[in-house]
Amino acid sequence: MDRAADAAREGAPTAGRRVSTRDGRSRNAGHQASGLAPFATAPVASVVVVLAGVLTVTSGRYGFHRDELYFLAASRHLAWGYVDQPPLTPFLTGVAAALFGETPAGLRVVATLASAATVVVVALVAREVGAGRGGQAIASCCAAASGFVLGLGHMVSTTTFDLLAWVTICWLILRLLRTGDGRWWVPIGAAVGISVLNKYLVVLLLAALLVALLASGRRRMLRSGWLAVGAVVGLALAGPTLWWQATHGWPQLTVAAGISSDDGVENRVSFVPLLILQLSPFLVPVWVAGFARFWRDPATRWARPIAWAFPVLAVVVLLVGGKPYYALPLLLVVMAAGGEAVAAWARRGRRAARRVVVGMGIAAAGINSALAALPVLPPDALSVVNAINKEQGEQVGWPAFVTAVASGWAEIPPRDRPRAVIFTQNYGQAGAIDRYGPDHGLPMAYSGHMSYADWGPPPDSADGPVLTVRQKDDAGLERFFTGCREVARVDNGVGVDNQEQGGVIELCSGTVEPWSTLWPRLRHFY
Repeated sequence: MDRAADAAREGAPTAGRRVSTRDGRSRNAGHQASGLAPFATAPVASVVVVLAGVLTVTSGRYGFHRDELYFLAASRHLAWGYVDQPPLTPFLTGVAAALFGETPAGLRVVATLASAATVVVVALVAREVGAGRGGQAIASCCAAASGFVLGLGHMVSTTTFDLLAWVTICWLILRLLRTGDGRWWVPIGAAVGISVLNKYLVVLLLAALLVALLASGRRRMLRSGWLAVGAVVGLALAGPTLWWQATHGWPQLTVAAGISSDDGVENRVSFVPLLILQLSPFLVPVWVAGFARFWRDPATRWARPIAWAFPVLAVVVLLVGGKPYYALPLLLVVMAAGGEAVAAWARRGRRAARRVVVGMGIAAAGINSALAALPVLPPDALSVVNAINKEQGEQVGWPAFVTAVASGWAEIPPRDRPRAVIFTQNYGQAGAIDRYGPDHGLPMAYSGHMSYADWGPPPDSADGPVLTVRQKDDAGLERFFTGCREVARVDNGVGVDNQEQGGVIELCSGTVEPWSTLWPRLRHFY
């Protein structure tokens, strides 16, 4: 059967398509080079400049997030993998610290760049599904105004780069669907491989897209020989970190099981509300319009696998008890398709009034998202925001935390300090001591949490006092140490109820066993 006819039967556009021939080459199936509108360079660039400016201005407020402190520590122990993540984010954190300084603003340059790139790719997605300049501009504005993009652009996170990878993969899949050219499997494979170097969640996206392609009758795409080439490229890029996981017993699975066990019920209950809140309630009409375009507009029927993929992914996330934001990148892609629908609505009837409505809606989304995702409020006003975005509160109080630890360290007689150890309950605490501790004369901290366990234990010769640091409601550490007494409490000074507020610092006389014997029991993943 002629491939152009087959594509037409499946709903793919034929104008401007490149159709593969039997010898693997391609030819134009129409008179137009691409069949797409020109890219809205000026409007999208304007949105990117504003976004980057806002993120840069606010990047130095509050302080490090606990995960950023962990990434800094991991960047000093570079490896092809860690128990809870692949190597890309720690590597980029180390690069940013070296180039721009070991400060919150310095680290967050790479997050700002990633979010700016995400907005550009969202505009490309809108263009791919038929948006003109207006639709592309609206899609980019909505992406930049969403709480998800603003929040991830404000801090370094594995999800920051995962979002960029997911929307890029979806854009490339759309190019494959639109053109029918199997050679797009090669850059798709490369994007997946790079994504695996950052976070393993891309497996969920691939599974959802596979089910979507099968459900929508696009099996032909999976029979291309270029798919095998793309798979080889992806495995070549991801191979080192997959090999690391395999040779270390796949600890990432243990971490994932812990997340599901600890937070699974809460994640399922909050799934829909957080999808709406984290993107922005004001943007709901845009992504609803995107779904409507995929399902009802004959011109975008060829792209329907993307619309299939989102509910499939949502069901999978609910079943495994994953975090609601796992599904947000695909919802952002659907929202990109809604940009053209909103632009078309604004062109009908009373154009001036409708454009004002659209502008006000996007502005309201931006203001709402900035309050929830960016450090624009005084720290002592974060109690309401923390209910929606607890990551805000996790950026407050680390210098005060280390000051409290230093006061506890001062209780140790100077003659005993060479044999003394600081041991923390979690990696955020250890990372903060490693970052701010030298200014207080503190040694590097040890912890059994996540990959910190791989960077310890203390030597058995460190048989002196142990200064333990734990959260206020967890007294489980005490059974591993002797003669413990409280010497300090953590107070961030602004009343922010984060994980460390009210934390307990205890001075113990020693350990119940040598560190080398005790260490396996101190290791924990959540």
